Amino acid sequence: MDSVADPALAAWLQEIRGAAQVDASLEQIRQLRAPRERPAGPEVVEVRDLEIPGSVPVPARLYRSGAAAQPLTVFVHGGGFVFGGLESHDRLCRRLVLLAGTAVLAVDYRLAPEHPAPAAVDDVASVLAWAAGGRAGRVPEELGAVLPAVGLAGDSAGGLIAFLAARRLAGTSAGPAVLFLAYPNADLTLSAPGIRGKGEGWGLSVRDLAFYISQWVPNASPKTLAEFSPVHGFPLPGPGMRARTVLATAEHDPLRDEGELLAGRLRAAGADVEYVPHAGLVHGFLTLDAVSPAARLAGDELLGRYGRVLTAAGNCSPDARY
Repeated sequence: MDSVADPALAAWLQEIRGAAQVDASLEQIRQLRAPRERPAGPEVVEVRDLEIPGSVPVPARLYRSGAAAQPLTVFVHGGGFVFGGLESHDRLCRRLVLLAGTAVLAVDYRLAPEHPAPAAVDDVASVLAWAAGGRAGRVPEELGAVLPAVGLAGDSAGGLIAFLAARRLAGTSAGPAVLFLAYPNADLTLSAPGIRGKGEGWGLSVRDLAFYISQWVPNASPKTLAEFSPVHGFPLPGPGMRARTVLATAEHDPLRDEGELLAGRLRAAGADVEYVPHAGLVHGFLTLDAVSPAARLAGDELLGRYGRVLTAAGNCSPDARY
């Protein structure tokens, strides 16, 4: 087996490889959505569920470390576009609050197949517009005291949803100042080399992923899939989109190559990008902190790095939402 970051992660991978294989299906998606116990995250001062108003109200959860003014991060969870939610990423959001020094507003966006694309992007864009105060520009009092620069973060499928929402809002007052994309989906055509080299046995099955994508973009032609794929589907970074970007990948991840390609495309188009590869780690390492000490340490460093970029964005001007 290729070298992995620590023995605990190696044991986790061996367990996955030894488990019975279950084909992706609607029944599997229902099982993945079922409530289950998860290790508790660290304590933070405030955790409160909200409903963000709009033509389609969006459930969300606000995390804060205190009453003092702090940056805000809108967080978009992963889960292959078809599962995941506020509970699956609760521990990560708590770590993000403490390690990045930011309030976090986690978005419980609509999932496929019940709500195919672009419903999730619509929901995230709606939450960003609400957090920016809409046309009046007044930050909603439900958020507490927040600083001008808003970050938008997402892992895996959430990274792609976040990117598409940021692109839609580029050049408006709701556009984020900073993007944090952790091992994002960036090529729904699944044509990057890593898809073949790391497609099975590393924690993310490409066979499953292809099924999930077919639920999010049903009956899609390659051209339609490309329209949702920032590595080759449309010009980058897009009119007015100059958000600073922190983009992380993992060595043993089928999405590694497309993440690296996206970082390169953004940089070539003039965006300010910090590309952060992680040797020996796998897809989803931010939520494997309770499994692997190496994943926990890498996640701690990465969340702290994002926090420093977000703080710097807030310091660069009175209003850093470009």
